[in-house]
Amino acid sequence: MNECVLQAENLSKHWGGLKALNEFNIKFYDKSLHSIVGPNGAGKSTLLNILCGTYPATNGVILYQGQEITSLKSYEFCRKGIGRSFQKTNIFKGATCLENCCIAAQQRVGGSFGLFKSRHANKKVKQIAMDALAKVNLTERAETLANAISYGEQRQLEIAMVLATDPKVLLLDEPMAGMGHEESLTIIELLKSLKKHYCIVLVEHDMDAVFELSDLMTVMVDGQHLITDVVDNIRANPLVQEAYLGNENEVF
Repeated sequence: MNECVLQAENLSKHWGGLKALNEFNIKFYDKSLHSIVGPNGAGKSTLLNILCGTYPATNGVILYQGQEITSLKSYEFCRKGIGRSFQKTNIFKGATCLENCCIAAQQRVGGSFGLFKSRHANKKVKQIAMDALAKVNLTERAETLANAISYGEQRQLEIAMVLATDPKVLLLDEPMAGMGHEESLTIIELLKSLKKHYCIVLVEHDMDAVFELSDLMTVMVDGQHLITDVVDNIRANPLVQEAYLGNENEVF
């Protein structure tokens, strides 16, 4: 078993009387891909938002490499090594792909943002950015404006921006949303490559992709943990089938 990198213990998030996440326990391991699935409103994105510091937890504890990080700010989560992508592309479309990654890499090296030209000229930042682009096969797009590349490439760029922050954990929220078949295949192959080196937590509605990529799967229902297991056991589990029964539009 690989090292447990990120762990949640009795994690809860309440919005008034709504329990979006309720005493949730989970472990994520290095060099593997762990998918989180469940019906709409199950709490998947809420979980990711807490694990990257965007939302504070109401109760519970987050451990990163054995260290409690529950009360840290979101930028401190990032600097610890927890990177996050979002359902909607979060890129600067008027900047080049390289410039986008330079902006992200600045979070890794620290210091003031200063003037963009001086930041872009910084050799260390530029090398980090180029390395990130290479990992997602966008080296040839480095000097292309982000608004001039395809939607699928924009999603690749967003992953590159996360990689530029030097994460150990990648929290990916629907990276294949809105993609065609060929674009999805590109992201699947990319994630297969990346999970050899990173702990990846994936929220995704493309279940063909989830089944192909996952080392472990967790099913959530109504903010609660239903089951964590390998893919074949998840498919056959009667609790999972019951959770989705009568909801033909959901993932199972």
